[in-house]
Amino acid sequence: MSRRLRFIGSNSGHNGCPTLYEDMETGEVIVQGDVVTDPAEIAQLRNIKPGEGFVTVPRVLLADFAPRDMDRERMMISFDEFDEMFVSFEHTAFRLETRRRYLSDEQSETYRRFVAGLDPEWDLDHPWCRSRREQSALGKRFERVRIMDNPPTMGQRYLLNNSVRNGLVGEDIRYLWRADADRLALAAEDAWLFDSQVIALLHFDADADDDLTEIELITDPVQVARACQVRDAAWHYATPHREFGAGVPSDM
Repeated sequence: MSRRLRFIGSNSGHNGCPTLYEDMETGEVIVQGDVVTDPAEIAQLRNIKPGEGFVTVPRVLLADFAPRDMDRERMMISFDEFDEMFVSFEHTAFRLETRRRYLSDEQSETYRRFVAGLDPEWDLDHPWCRSRREQSALGKRFERVRIMDNPPTMGQRYLLNNSVRNGLVGEDIRYLWRADADRLALAAEDAWLFDSQVIALLHFDADADDDLTEIELITDPVQVARACQVRDAAWHYATPHREFGAGVPSDM
């Protein structure tokens, strides 16, 4: 079915372009402008999907007519799309890890062995580990700050052990006590921040044993700027996992 379009505005007089239109059903904006065809210019664009085209318009067109009165809609992505972000990001992937337990951990064989007092027997040749090594070899950085309660939960002790494995495949992991995180007014949400540009906010079902249920992408500049501030504060005050772990009493 063809879109029903509403003319938004143009500052080109009667010359035909550039112009903005709105899809009357979805609210999406259609841009009319001069087509970009130079291969060298197209090669500089990112994450191009089949069928996409590109146009140029004067900045003043967006300043004058770009819609500003709509609330941002939640942008949810699939788990496969989330996994792809760990390959497609360019520079940094940072996670603030705030929860006391994760169902995905508790369902693993390594967790079962750890709780039983055995060596978890981390598999450094697992596809996840291979991917981390490959991306790290490209110069990309994986960083985490994990929040730990005092006393730690079993899940947090498991992840402290897991930090050694993650470090061997390229991740840099640091720790903060929850009391310090609260004093710094860090965010309570568990999320990844990619390239200081986009947040992948992890949604958990607390009534279903902390199962990861949804992943929400956030690109709002204000929220992203706040996430960058949280990352900087957390990273500054956090302690590398080996040093932190030496001060965590063991009750195993």
